Amino acid sequence: MLNTLGIIEVRQEAQRHWSIGRKLGGKSILERVVRRVTDSERLDRVVVLCASEQLASVRGLVPSDVEVVATESSDLLSTAIATCRRLNVKSLVHVSHENPFVDPELIDRLVNTADAHPNCDYIGYCRGDGRPAVLTHMGMLAEWCSVAALCQAARGVSVDRRHLTASLYAHPEQFNVRLLPVPVELDREDLRLRLDGEEDWEHAHVIYEALGHDEWDWRQVVDLLHGQPALRSRMAHLNQAKQCA
Repeated sequence: MLNTLGIIEVRQEAQRHWSIGRKLGGKSILERVVRRVTDSERLDRVVVLCASEQLASVRGLVPSDVEVVATESSDLLSTAIATCRRLNVKSLVHVSHENPFVDPELIDRLVNTADAHPNCDYIGYCRGDGRPAVLTHMGMLAEWCSVAALCQAARGVSVDRRHLTASLYAHPEQFNVRLLPVPVELDREDLRLRLDGEEDWEHAHVIYEALGHDEWDWRQVVDLLHGQPALRSRMAHLNQAKQCA
């Protein structure tokens, strides 16, 4: 049995389909995310999960050694569980394709925490105010959960099967949820690295061009943004607008 599977989800909302093939630093956004996730030292395997109508385009953007799994319906939860069972894994790490700045070190920290706390059902990150960081536009983070917990959640009558982990972190009374504090350097309102619109794309291009190479970590991104007050101010404005929407 393998330990942990990385699942990169290509969001199924129609308005976001355009983003997977756009170029960022010479590579498609989806390839960028795949390469970042496969750099994790604690994942045994990585797959990309997408809607069936996206299968052909997604396959053309993913390295040949990474499997692409299609779901025929909006039941993302059942498809993920079936994939984990077929590949015989105990746990998974979930990443959205909208997060090209996802950090392998922060992925590995999740898996290391799971090893140290084997009774956990879900492990993620949280802001200083206790909010799950997955609900923000921080864009550098992933989530870990056990396959057993997902199977338990899937048996619930009112579970939203379009979302993979929401039924876990939203119900700490039912599941053993552990939230790790994000590094203090990331716990700020003027950080926005998840791609959710054209202006986010423009910011991502600025950052990738300034970094100038692929071998970087979250600290280098934070250091770069520290010298870009105008960019951080705009990110803060977008985050505030999203909260008010």
